[in-house]
Amino acid sequence: MTIGEVEKTLIEHMGLADLAVSLPRAVRLQRLVVQLKAQFACDAVVLLQEEDGALRPVAAEGLSREALGRAFEVARHPRLSTILLSREVVRFEHASTLPDPYDGLVEGMAGHPLPVHDCMGASVHIDGRRWGVLTLDALQTGAFDASAREALRACMPLVAAAVRVSLLEQEVQLLRQARVAASGGEGGADAPVPGVRTGIIGHSTALQQVLHEVDVVAQSDLPVLLMGETGTGKELFAQRVHERSVRAKGPMVHVNCAALPESLAESELFGHVRGAFSGATTDRAGRFEAALGGTIFLDEVGELPLSIQAKLLRTLQNGEVQRLGADKPVKVDVRVVAATNRVLKDAVSQGVFRADLYHRLSVYPIHVPPLRERGDDVLLLAGHFLEVNRARLGLRSLRLDAAAESALLRYGWPGNVRELEHVMGRAALKLLSRGVNRRDIVTLTEDVLDLDETPGASLGLAGPISVDAVGAKDAESALAGTSVARVMGKSADGSGMAALRAQVEQFERGLVRQALQSAGGNWAEAARRLGIDASNLHKLAKRLGVK
Repeated sequence: MTIGEVEKTLIEHMGLADLAVSLPRAVRLQRLVVQLKAQFACDAVVLLQEEDGALRPVAAEGLSREALGRAFEVARHPRLSTILLSREVVRFEHASTLPDPYDGLVEGMAGHPLPVHDCMGASVHIDGRRWGVLTLDALQTGAFDASAREALRACMPLVAAAVRVSLLEQEVQLLRQARVAASGGEGGADAPVPGVRTGIIGHSTALQQVLHEVDVVAQSDLPVLLMGETGTGKELFAQRVHERSVRAKGPMVHVNCAALPESLAESELFGHVRGAFSGATTDRAGRFEAALGGTIFLDEVGELPLSIQAKLLRTLQNGEVQRLGADKPVKVDVRVVAATNRVLKDAVSQGVFRADLYHRLSVYPIHVPPLRERGDDVLLLAGHFLEVNRARLGLRSLRLDAAAESALLRYGWPGNVRELEHVMGRAALKLLSRGVNRRDIVTLTEDVLDLDETPGASLGLAGPISVDAVGAKDAESALAGTSVARVMGKSADGSGMAALRAQVEQFERGLVRQALQSAGGNWAEAARRLGIDASNLHKLAKRLGVK
């Protein structure tokens, strides 16, 4: 096929023949790599965007699914660095000693971790500025001759055009969101620059819906309450709210409410003056004043003691704080984003959280989905953590086999993304302990993942606790609740949820009591048997009324 025929085919299939045609960014760029792979008859084509010293795949054809979640640090990948820094098409001979970033990640016909043999690529520039790179890889030697390099050189303007169109479409979408959120105000002029990345990886519908909500509400100045299970990454969504808001240039102050001792919580949040208490030798501003003009993120806000909740309510109502020991309040211009893994409505009914504060915080509640509801996102996140561990441990390549991928998709992930991160790191270390060669393509198999797929693990409670000791009926009810709750939790009126939560709490209460009994009253040992932190066990026991 001639260079002209290649260009014509790409124009027809990339949506460039009529730039007025609106295509989602992912669809347009995926069409691009699919067509390039077909035209060059290679095994993999990847389009990567440069962000913060790393190259992140935005579209790929021919790579394993988990590879899309990786961020390839340019400084650690000499081939990608060479391509990125050159304005010409770069080809690496099959005998090149430079490691290929896709070794073991290209989908081979036999399903084995095949090394890449032929590689070429070029940097992508948009309006004179470097944007990223396009790479083509083949498992057979001699796949890219001089004519292939010339054809790729001719195609690069079309690649840049496709990327430019996708960026323009993204800008239009963000401006529309800003206009809706501002309701005719002046928010459009301060709209954030598109492409801000906050470390949130995934393409699932559940995640994209939440990200859309976050981007819309970010343009307002409303308080936001992020709700979700432990380990879902709520702090990253809070960061996105801040970065997509008009306060993005201001500070973002993170406060872990669960770690604040009750005796120091007021001083930490609102500040104090000299002499307010023993040891207060100077005036000190609190976290709210530190966040002036920006955002304060109250993580685990459900753990705040009632005495502090009353003062927080005043701050939200009046926009002012009063330092401990001070006579006059201080005005503060701060946007509040809070997060909790507790059901605050239940905490209100139990009298441990103020109803008026709950309503102030939950002006715009957002539910962060658990990992089990995000489909293939688990593989993208696994790829990200694999690349982090590959670089940290000095491995040539670290990948998953098909059985390991299936196991990750099958598992319930009670600990969500945080648990996945720990599983990937532990599995990599386990293989190193078995003596694998760091210069080989290292494959993680299902057995090294060490996933506990017992029924108790689906509730996030692991350990040698006998279900019989708790009660089969309670266990059956609670286990059924893990799947039923997903359906019932989406109903309009939430009918039946109170009874369901009561059954789950009854089961949890029995597990905690059994663990303490079998551990002889030792809280640390009981926490170890349940597979949770001792501090979390104390909080759980307090909530369940276990003494």
